[in-house]
Amino acid sequence: MWFVLRAEENFIFVYFEGSVQEHPRIGNLMQAYDDFLLRVQDIHKFSSLQGHLGWDQEVLMPPKGGESRGEILAWLAGKRHEQLTEPEMGSLLERLESEELDADQYANVREMRRAYDQAVKLPKEFVEAFAKARSASLVAWQEARAASDFSMFKETLETLIEMTRTKIAYLGVTSTPYDVLLDEYEVGMTVADYDPLFQGLKERLVPLLHSITHAQQHQTAPQLPDGLRFSIPGQERFCEAISSRMGFDFEGGRMDSSTHPFSAGLWPGDTRFTTRFDEKDPFSCLYAVMHETGHALYEQGLDREHRFTPRGAAVSLGVHESQSRFWENQIGRTAAFWDVALPLFYQEFPEAPQWDAQTMNRIANKVEKGFVRVEADEVTYNLHVMLRYEIEKKLFNGDLSVEDLPKAWNTMFSEWFGVEVPEDRLGCLQDIHWSMGAFGYFPTYTLGNLYAAQLLEAMRNDLGDIDAMISSGDWSPMLDWLRPRIHERGSQVTPSKLIEDATGKAPTPEPFLDYLEQKYRALYQLDE
Repeated sequence: MWFVLRAEENFIFVYFEGSVQEHPRIGNLMQAYDDFLLRVQDIHKFSSLQGHLGWDQEVLMPPKGGESRGEILAWLAGKRHEQLTEPEMGSLLERLESEELDADQYANVREMRRAYDQAVKLPKEFVEAFAKARSASLVAWQEARAASDFSMFKETLETLIEMTRTKIAYLGVTSTPYDVLLDEYEVGMTVADYDPLFQGLKERLVPLLHSITHAQQHQTAPQLPDGLRFSIPGQERFCEAISSRMGFDFEGGRMDSSTHPFSAGLWPGDTRFTTRFDEKDPFSCLYAVMHETGHALYEQGLDREHRFTPRGAAVSLGVHESQSRFWENQIGRTAAFWDVALPLFYQEFPEAPQWDAQTMNRIANKVEKGFVRVEADEVTYNLHVMLRYEIEKKLFNGDLSVEDLPKAWNTMFSEWFGVEVPEDRLGCLQDIHWSMGAFGYFPTYTLGNLYAAQLLEAMRNDLGDIDAMISSGDWSPMLDWLRPRIHERGSQVTPSKLIEDATGKAPTPEPFLDYLEQKYRALYQLDE
């Protein structure tokens, strides 16, 4: 606890933790806020540089560049940490927290207080070492995934997990160690929140999956013909056309390929995303592009007036994933979408069977107990997330060792999905997140699904027939609806408040479950 005892011309005297401390007096409010803002912008520019080099590492960096890249990223992480934890930043935060601020100013102070309070608990040396370890781990994961050999990744993953446990100890545990990680990606969310949420989802998703599986035994589902190949240049042109139709500005961004698709909002005017290609399956690339374009549209829609500040940044990963999942699934996996996409598809692949929009939609929405999360249908997708959540919880709250991770993964997958994992590439090596030290990230995908469905429900109430709008080929009204409600607000309010403001009600899983049951009961004729 602290409070000001008295103020003099050049100094203030503060009572803090049992002693009186002397601090330089900051000028008037505007001067203090301007000083604070300049510091905040510098910190965020360091983050942008880290992001740019991270994008380059995954997309363009030659294999032998990993060691030097790790050193540079570690140095940048240290410099950013130095600026964030300067005593002057703490003094400015204390001063501004006692003032009347507008909503945007308050958002910046709120978010920087949280960042500052966490950063001062971490030694600079640890921050640098952690950044270097993540860089090395990414290279090791890429090589291990290509070889489908977990043993090649085991050592660097062990290092990251031990360092993450050290970080948890520095930050302090109030409930469970894993809660510290969950809070990093969706503020305020804990195991106590996710456990009942996931259990509630399973109670309705598993019976739906069983009903679909049973129906599939009596139905002939359309599928891509064996032996048909879809050229990579053709997929690239097709996907770029869809991304442009969604509203992505290619003069302010670009599309590339990487081992794992991702999006990076580097700085205003430069938003990049990646995909990956499979000549046997054009849907893999298409829905990766729609997913990442959803992320990228969010980044391109942030308010430039607030660039390089928390106010001008996305509010959370859960909200970020709502944008990707909205475009990927609730727009892209509809017959109305294929009304528009089919002519573009056949322009690139005239040799493909002449399917209609309904048939393409059935192919795109095929429910199957597949291995790969990013290619999973909407019914099984959250089960993939839950599996990763349970494994991470065991790693940090239980006694699961890294050595036993592949076995634990394969056992759980077999129990949950009823199929055996044939190789590490399709199992515990498929996702990039652990190589980045992003433990606690996965549950935000489920939050994104829930938020997306709630946004769709509100959008439909405001705009009317969304399917007709999609079929028209003019998708701008949907993006125009999202811009002021989600994108432009940045981190002005908390994630839950943002969703409530946009939809008129607090976040709830009901719209998602209702949407999913209605959609798949119709697709698989479950009510007949």
